[in-house]
Amino acid sequence: MKNTLRQVFHSSKFLTGFLIFAAILLTMWIYPLFNPGNPLEMIGVGTFAQPGTYFSLYDAATTRTETLRLPDADEKRITNLVSDADRAAMIEWFGLMEIDVSEVDATDIDALLDLWLEHYDPSVKIKGMTQARRNFFKRLDKNLRQIRSADTLLVMHQEDEELVEKARITKTDYVNVSEVANVKRLPLGTDNFGRDVLKELVSATGTSIVIGLIAGTVATLIGLTLGLLAGYVGGLADDIIMFITNIFTVIPGFVLLILISYSIGQDQRGASVVAIVIGLTSWTWTARSVRSQVISLRNRDHVNLSKLSGHSLFRIIVTDILPYIASYVVMAFILQVSSGILAEAQLSLLGLGPKTTVTPTLGLMMNWAMLYSAHTNGSWWAYFPVILTITLISFSLNLMNTGLDQVFNPTLRD
Repeated sequence: MKNTLRQVFHSSKFLTGFLIFAAILLTMWIYPLFNPGNPLEMIGVGTFAQPGTYFSLYDAATTRTETLRLPDADEKRITNLVSDADRAAMIEWFGLMEIDVSEVDATDIDALLDLWLEHYDPSVKIKGMTQARRNFFKRLDKNLRQIRSADTLLVMHQEDEELVEKARITKTDYVNVSEVANVKRLPLGTDNFGRDVLKELVSATGTSIVIGLIAGTVATLIGLTLGLLAGYVGGLADDIIMFITNIFTVIPGFVLLILISYSIGQDQRGASVVAIVIGLTSWTWTARSVRSQVISLRNRDHVNLSKLSGHSLFRIIVTDILPYIASYVVMAFILQVSSGILAEAQLSLLGLGPKTTVTPTLGLMMNWAMLYSAHTNGSWWAYFPVILTITLISFSLNLMNTGLDQVFNPTLRD
């Protein structure tokens, strides 16, 4: 046993897959310790908040400030406040006024602002321009002048129907984020429901792996039992078992899975139920493979000796056949777990996965992102990390399986 484990962990492919999968499991265990709570808690009022660090403006306005004079602060502030649409409108107005801006860099917002403040005149009426468009340029001019000239912001507080000055914020006032009372870091932003995507992703990964493990266990046990009986007993038992197996093989497994999931109903579809359904529809290839392995073993000398010794059918299968195909069963189980995770993701994308209000899964996260058009509005953080996680899990499990195959398959050994 020790020598077998040494060979397994000397396989670079198995070790790489094992380390990736172990890292995912460690993240699932460690991250909730730092960020506990309900992963489906809606912390955002809006939808798809971008990844970043968020702090309370109310708290920041009343927190002790330090004075910092940074040389490029004004440039960064103005660049951030003036949108690309505003720049395009400024260049449009220059063109209508036939002002040469060919030597001005469009990305140099300071130069554009200087040129705007020098030439813009709200009283000038450009031929063919509508009143609505002229009003737009007036509003733009007002905003641009405020951006350039505003040095102090006043924070007002209402007391007895009167506004009372509470704080003055100048351009050189800076707050240490660690001193702000309420700070929330969202490395992956929020989803369409305003929920922390990273927190949800960690929980969903755990649920999907559990679904894969349950589905893999059910499928492997059914396939192993039927494959052992069909391969060793043979005769009528083999014919009956293979007849049932062929029926399940002819019917597309995913179609059968969809029909069963749909017939159960949304309220009864918990994570465990979905996992069992996946396992009940994906055992056929394991049964056929185990049967072929057992047929090659049932006439070995040690098996015949067991028969002559009067050992029972159960003992012969468990002690004389099963140990010889144990490595193959483990590999089949790993593939079944990977297939179970992918099957759940496919079901949930179709709206036939576990109940949406109980616990998140990777498939449900993909379903929510698709329903709220995250892929079309640029909210990549709502779906891309999910795709990456599914890919890493499947890749690691299949890499482990390939490594085991190289260790136990004589034709693939180095």
